[in-house]
Amino acid sequence: MKTLPLRPSTISFSSSPPRSHHIPKLHPQLQSPRFSVLRSSIQPQPQAPPIKRESDTSRTEYKPGVLDDLFLSSFRNKLVQEVGLDSEKPGYDGLIELVNHLMMKGKSSSDARDAAQIRILVSLFPPLVLKLYKILISPLAGGKIAAMMVARVTALTCQWLMGHCTVNSVDLPDGTSCQSGVFVERCKYLEESKCVGVCINTCKLPTQTFFKDYMGVPLLMEPNFSDYSCQFKFGILPPLPKDDTTLKEPCLDICPTSSRRKEVAMNSNVEQCPKA
Repeated sequence: MKTLPLRPSTISFSSSPPRSHHIPKLHPQLQSPRFSVLRSSIQPQPQAPPIKRESDTSRTEYKPGVLDDLFLSSFRNKLVQEVGLDSEKPGYDGLIELVNHLMMKGKSSSDARDAAQIRILVSLFPPLVLKLYKILISPLAGGKIAAMMVARVTALTCQWLMGHCTVNSVDLPDGTSCQSGVFVERCKYLEESKCVGVCINTCKLPTQTFFKDYMGVPLLMEPNFSDYSCQFKFGILPPLPKDDTTLKEPCLDICPTSSRRKEVAMNSNVEQCPKA
């Protein structure tokens, strides 16, 4: 048999991928490392999360409940009776407006303080409860039991007014410590009123006087006008007015009460929020 010569195979073994999957080569300049870095730098980057302010992350927002609404309504009604008018604003905004009217109503800071102390704070409690507490509870264990009790009641029932707060330990004059403190993270009353005078004359001083004179529990309140926090120290007497540094604090720049009192009083001597 005659052997036929073999013909070259027509099958091509190309190393290149099939046409349908062919990837065009880049220009030599575009293949340089420099371009690779540039190309990677323009790739879409994941969006960074929004920056949260320190006050937003550290502050615990308090959500009022049904009882809080009742407390707010009762306190507001007492203010209406004292001021002689009501605010058209609802809720807490109306409460702050009434407090500002109370500050303007008094001819001096003591007038506003006495009104808050005697005719409002005392009227929120049944008289018999206050007298019994002062006689029966306050003397127990050198006053520590009464101090711890009012600290817990304050933390439970006053967050609608001040915001989130917790019971903490305070050092007493006798060298011991006691869970008779209340720390307010960021006082809503001060923040919304924007006024040192409102804080001092309708909250700090009348509240200290109320607990000492009507419940037999000494109280020192230490508001911080920089971060709006406040420390209650039940069982500790406040210093004399001349030694109380909070009474020497300058008025806040955003205080609205100073200009209002000046307009109402038409007195050139009234230049800032009234202090004690």
